[in-house]
Amino acid sequence: MRLSLLDRSRTRTGYSDAASLSHTIERAVSAERLGYHRFWVAEHHAVPGIASASPPVLLGALGAHTSTIRIGSGGVMLPHHQPLVVAEQFLMLDALYPDRVDLGVGRTLGFTAPVRRALRHGSDAPDTFPADIAELRDHLDGTAAVTARPAAARAVPLYVLATGRGLAVAAGLGLPVVVGGPVLRSPSLPDALAAYRKEFRPSPRAPEPSVTVSLDVLVADTDAEARELALPEAWAMARSRQTGEFGPLEPVEAIRAQPWTQQLRDRVEAHLAQGAVGSPATVRDHLDRLAEVTGTGEIMAFSSTYDRDAQAASDAALRDLVRG
Repeated sequence: MRLSLLDRSRTRTGYSDAASLSHTIERAVSAERLGYHRFWVAEHHAVPGIASASPPVLLGALGAHTSTIRIGSGGVMLPHHQPLVVAEQFLMLDALYPDRVDLGVGRTLGFTAPVRRALRHGSDAPDTFPADIAELRDHLDGTAAVTARPAAARAVPLYVLATGRGLAVAAGLGLPVVVGGPVLRSPSLPDALAAYRKEFRPSPRAPEPSVTVSLDVLVADTDAEARELALPEAWAMARSRQTGEFGPLEPVEAIRAQPWTQQLRDRVEAHLAQGAVGSPATVRDHLDRLAEVTGTGEIMAFSSTYDRDAQAASDAALRDLVRG
């Protein structure tokens, strides 16, 4: 099974946003050394807890600091961009870092209404995602009405971050998918993936369907230690439900010192139950079951915690247990 990382450049209390971007670069260098297959970065706009708003810019830095690992976007939110511009950005990245660049695209809009307005995306805007992906593909392949520059030297791999209808869009265009989030816990997931595989139309980009699964993964010596590592992310997510703001990661000690309502406790527990968090044996069992349900050939872990040394140790432990 292939193993990849998705890093969202999570901010941390006590560190600048710029430091978060440096941390992402350092993690990519480590992932390459550990033998990870891909390292992807995300697009989030005006979110206090995430410093990465422009995957192409960050990927330029990642390419300059690595030499073999594939780098890509998980993903570019296509409703916010013109397909031609996205194609130009990733064709340029591919020209600079040949045969190492992936383009994952999604359709998620801004986190809040003010952000959506700032991105010029109204609530009544039409859904053009399927047509936009097809146009983007044509620009990447050099078959559109205008030729994106630099001209394509090879096919830049194109992936759809798919939930719900995105699976049908990907099947119709003959594109691989990355699935994650609540859909992984849906009882209808096996049927949805079966439909994707059945309706898949082979294309020059993908002769057969391909499913990558993305989920939160943290590995420590014991289940209890792993849960402590996962607490900062779970706390930020639970607090965002109260405040409407997804904040920076905090140290575990600072989180434990704050008042906890029962509602907060329940939300933290619910988040901790969603990912593969635990000892190597616990995580191995979780990933094995997920692979059986989804038929995936690749796991993309998007874990984050406040303690960067513990994060690095988790990345190494995940590599070891998958290879083992």
